[in-house]
Amino acid sequence: MIEKQSANTLLMIEPVAFGFNHQTAKNNFFQQKSDEPASLIQDGALKEFTQMTAVLGKNGFDLTIVKDTIEPHTPDSIFPNNWISFHADGRVAIYPMFAANRRLERRTDIWQLLEKKGFIVREIVDYSPYEKECRFLEGTGSMTLDRENQTAYAALSERTDKTLFLKFCSDFHFTPCYFTANQTVGNKRQPVYHTNVMMSVADRYAVVCLESVDDETERQKIIHSLSANRKEIIEITENQMHRFAGNILQIENRKGEKFSVMSETAYRSLTEKQIKQIAVYNSIIRIPVPTIEKQGGGSVRCMIAEIFLQKNKRDEDQ
Repeated sequence: MIEKQSANTLLMIEPVAFGFNHQTAKNNFFQQKSDEPASLIQDGALKEFTQMTAVLGKNGFDLTIVKDTIEPHTPDSIFPNNWISFHADGRVAIYPMFAANRRLERRTDIWQLLEKKGFIVREIVDYSPYEKECRFLEGTGSMTLDRENQTAYAALSERTDKTLFLKFCSDFHFTPCYFTANQTVGNKRQPVYHTNVMMSVADRYAVVCLESVDDETERQKIIHSLSANRKEIIEITENQMHRFAGNILQIENRKGEKFSVMSETAYRSLTEKQIKQIAVYNSIIRIPVPTIEKQGGGSVRCMIAEIFLQKNKRDEDQ
């Protein structure tokens, strides 16, 4: 079943103990540790989360908001798209996570809640056992999906295993496009930890940091794939990537209106030309999430798990 590119039903996890995760900081170079008390960091994240859900709700999106739990301690639970994805054919994918404390975010009650709300779950595809082999694939963080054209993009890294990525593509009928993306950390080129910080694919355009792909052959492979799928390529710089300009998401509300949701940090990094390029295709929703970006190393796209599951007809009619 070919899916729409943009979802109007979104899962978000309300934080209760958000904070800097030392386990993920090993290879997430977007994280910035501060000396603020943990309570202030959590308060800041909750305020930003609440503002974001209010803005999305006001713009006509259906939100399923699940509150995190104090125990077990999961400082990154605000980023659910890394451990779960929902597909129109009724399958739910569960992913293997690099950091041990992020594995604790997986909750069966979440898809059970969706079933109670009328969503049809036909099968759970669980890749988490691959953690025992130290193979990781962190959902739509590791992969940027062109759902309509059934193409999956992946920047390979410690968190995105090539073999497992190819297995996902085979299981879910995506054509794979993999490469290596890097960022400058100090004087070294280091792998970008997640594909969705350097690349976003919408229905008719893609925002991508080609500058991060050092290999010219791989860069041309991405350009060819996006062009073949009729996407306008909106290129961002590595500096803009560091300000989360690649971590954006196109979503569609109940009225069929499309929006690109991004952080205030990302929006302010874009040039006037880039903003106009995006605005040709959809309106822009900009939301400030500085605490979440600095401490968590992720932005608004990471905070959203799109729900493409179908609903029982009787529930749709109510």
